[in-house]
Formats: sequence, C-alpha cells, structure tokens
Amino acid sequence: MKIDAYNHILPGKYKQACLKAAPPELEAFFESIPALWDLPARFKIMDMFEEYVQVLALAHPPLETLAAPEGAAVLARLANDEMAELVAKYPTRFLAAIAALPMNNVDEALKETERAIEDLGLKGVQIFTPTGGRALDAPEFLPIFEKMAEYDLPILLHPARDASLTDYPAEEKSRYQMWRTLGWPYDTAVAMTRLVCTGLFEKYPNLKILTHHLGGIVPYLEQRIREGFDKMEKTPDGKALFQKLSRHPHDFLSMFHADTVTTGSAEALECGLKFFGEDRVLFATDMPFDTVGGSEYVAHTIGAITRMRATQKVKQKIYHQNARRLFQL
Repeated sequence: MKIDAYNHILPGKYKQACLKAAPPELEAFFESIPALWDLPARFKIMDMFEEYVQVLALAHPPLETLAAPEGAAVLARLANDEMAELVAKYPTRFLAAIAALPMNNVDEALKETERAIEDLGLKGVQIFTPTGGRALDAPEFLPIFEKMAEYDLPILLHPARDASLTDYPAEEKSRYQMWRTLGWPYDTAVAMTRLVCTGLFEKYPNLKILTHHLGGIVPYLEQRIREGFDKMEKTPDGKALFQKLSRHPHDFLSMFHADTVTTGSAEALECGLKFFGEDRVLFATDMPFDTVGGSEYVAHTIGAITRMRATQKVKQKIYHQNARRLFQL
C-alpha cells in the first residue's frame, strides 16, 4: 500500500465558503484543477496507481488569510466536518484527514483541535508558516504545540509565503514564482530552525511535526546550518541558546518528520532520507497541484522512490509503515 501523507483537497461546502472570502482570481485557479474538489475526477486519478490511498489535508489558502478571527473559526469547523465526512464515507480511499485551524484565533484553534481529534477522529492538524506574518515560535502559538504533543499526533507544516514578500527590497512583488519555488523551502527551513532554537523539542520530546517538501532546504544545507550554529556560539545570543539546550541545536533538526514531495527527484530523496532517517520519511505527493491536474506528482514520486538505492524494507517504511505509526492508523 502507498499512503499519501500530504496531498490537498477542497470539500464542496468549504470550497464555496472559501471562494466568498478569497480573491476573485482564486476561483479560476481552483476550477482549473477538478481533482481538488470533484471526487469522481480525484478517484479516476487515484485508480491509476495500485493500492494508492490518501490522508487528506486542506488546500491553500490558510484560513487566517481568508477571514477575521471569528470567521476563520467558522471556516475551520465547516472544513473539518466535511473532512471527517469524507473519511467516513470513503474509508478505502481516505484513511484519515488532517484538521484545519484558525491560527489568528488561538483560543478557538485549541478548541477546534480538541473537537477535531476527539469528536471527529481527525489525525493531526495543519498549520502554515508564516502565520499571519508571524513566526510559529511566537509565544501565543506554544499551547497548540503542547496540545498536539499530548495527543501524540502530528502537526503538518506547510509554507505560506506569497508574491507580496518580495525577492528584493526595491521591488513591489516577487517575480517568476520565486516566492513559491525557492521561498517555500526557505520558509520551511527557517520555521524548523526557529522552533528548535525556542527549545520546543526540549519541552516536548515526543512532539511530531511533518514538514512538507522534505524539510525544505534543511537536508541539503545541513552542514552549513551546523557551521552557522557553531559560529553563533561565540556571540551573546548564541551562548544563551547553547546553555538553554541539552544538545547542539543542529541535532534537533533531524527530529522532524519529512515527506517525499521533491517533484520526482530521487537524489533529493536520498539526501533527505540520510538526514531524517528511515523512520521519519513519509510517502507524499502534493497531489493535485501539478501541471496535469493530479496524476503527474503521484507518478513522479513513485518513480523517484523506485530509483532510490534504499532497500525494499526501507521503501515499505516510506510508503506506508511510517504513516501508519505517525497517524495512529
């Protein structure tokens, strides 16, 4: 079995509510990807791949960009109810679903986390970085990490930078999709490193965070990151950081989990597998956000795993065993 641990969907009622709040151009984008919201179209693509099932997560945009705090809480409840209905109605297609949270309303986010997991049976939460322009290591977000550590279920971390964050200060917007192509992996790496520096894994050593896109740029720059910490140790801030942590901060980065969304690069997968280890890498595709509306990312990811030099035993961990354990399936 291949359990796709990170893909995206827009349930029908939530889609309509989302479009009322979102910019007009978003509707054309959604309509161009039927597998995002049309279940027969999605099932047709899923049937192209043997023993392929999904753990569902909501698609962009983040709730906190769509509505004020109270409205975002309403959207989260609507989305999570529909996600639970999909799992109940199609259990052989969707093994589980991940909750959306109104991160501009932390009190409601905590309530919705409890409701989604305890009442609806969802198997984790998805949060974005940055969140409303704020870093995830801001103190107000700490209770969400604490609650998820108590549940022993994962936080799915997704980048959320958009074109308004420019490539250069003198420009008005990011160009050539740099905000997504290069900015998303960077933002993931920054969020991971900031969470490490705040001592998150010291407080909650069993905390589980699944990073999208194989941990961003962390696996490929891990020695540069280590060197950066080593140089920082000589500064006042660095000395305080090292005194706060029981281990070298670099060592905590491999405590994250990572998915296989590398757009089909076997070489990138092997780099990420070496860094995170065979028990922390999960098969995922980012379906259906590819150039053909869903099947391309799945095919490319399976092809990349096939080309990897890892043993079949390790590949079985990646394809389904790690997901079963992480999501308590």
